[in-house]
Amino acid sequence: MTTYNLKRFSNAEALKAIGREYLLALLIPYASYFKDRGLTLPPQSSPDGLDYEQLVQVLMNPGNDTPDSLSNSLFYVHEMSTPECMDVLLQAAEEKNISIDGNSDPTPADVAAQIYLKDKDLLERKHAEQEVSTRRSFEYFGTELYPLPEFNPPTQQSLVALQTDLDDWFERKKRGRGSRVFVFPRKDAVWFMIRHGDPYKREGIFEGKEPVAFFQPEKYDVLVYDPSIGDIRMNACSKGEKDLYRRKFGLHVFGNEDFFTVRKKYTLEPLRKGDASIACEDVTGMESVTLKQIHFYLGGAQREVEIRQANDVYAALKARQRDMPAKLPIIKASFEVKFTDSKKKRSVIVGASFANYTRDSDSAVVKDWLDKREFTLDRRSVN
Repeated sequence: MTTYNLKRFSNAEALKAIGREYLLALLIPYASYFKDRGLTLPPQSSPDGLDYEQLVQVLMNPGNDTPDSLSNSLFYVHEMSTPECMDVLLQAAEEKNISIDGNSDPTPADVAAQIYLKDKDLLERKHAEQEVSTRRSFEYFGTELYPLPEFNPPTQQSLVALQTDLDDWFERKKRGRGSRVFVFPRKDAVWFMIRHGDPYKREGIFEGKEPVAFFQPEKYDVLVYDPSIGDIRMNACSKGEKDLYRRKFGLHVFGNEDFFTVRKKYTLEPLRKGDASIACEDVTGMESVTLKQIHFYLGGAQREVEIRQANDVYAALKARQRDMPAKLPIIKASFEVKFTDSKKKRSVIVGASFANYTRDSDSAVVKDWLDKREFTLDRRSVN
């Protein structure tokens, strides 16, 4: 986390969204920090005396001595101060017997602040959980071990060791230490959220005395393990990060750094058979599929790729009395899909090791279609 998060509090209204007593409870542990900058915080019991404009000035001009924990507290409260997040937090508070004080009509910011004050880890975990739900593009890795070993959730000791290994790599890559791994067991899979720093940035800012802010962004990566088939899918940025996660999750979850071997998840060879290869009559939840774009790998010194694109690629080929190229490797295809629960047609993009779709709720339907049309490779048949 970084003091640059404080830039979102560039006006008093953002701070006034948090109930005064809860805001002071967040700030008072740093009273000496504020006093050194000319702002004396009033007692929590005092009905007035908080100078919001001066508070904004202090927050908008952070220094090297700005406490990370101050930045974190305001950042997480702000991030979770939405009606949707409020519902999530109230449910979590009820499950953990955390009481929400104050009037009977708290604002989302009031709820978020109280949860942070009473269980900081819970608020951070729920924030990470919200990040998990937004990821829809994954690359797949699998294991060659058969039969599959039983999956046991990692212990706290294993998670600490995993985080240490991740930190060592992030530090070498100038991303800093302090990563954290959250685990979210779900019905058919186990989701892992990795929170870590990204490389530092310099960015011009409008507010504040300094024309340039130097800060380290926060980043979230997502891994999902399917214990029924031994696959792990990843939403991460760089090739290095994906290789890191593949090795270190294998080591600390299964005791084998080579547990997950790089492999293809899908083949697009069925597309050569024509439009029968994209039929969906037997797929519940899917009305129609149209092939919109297909990528062929030509190779050579320039690694050339040829792209065929049309409103309907198969219809275009038929109109020209042409066939699909018989030998050129197909490396990616884009489909327009009409799902039964949506009036809008949506894009599904498939490559050798990934499937991208625009809604989380479509994943099961897309998987069923890919399986039935034989785009999905069997785990045991992969070299």
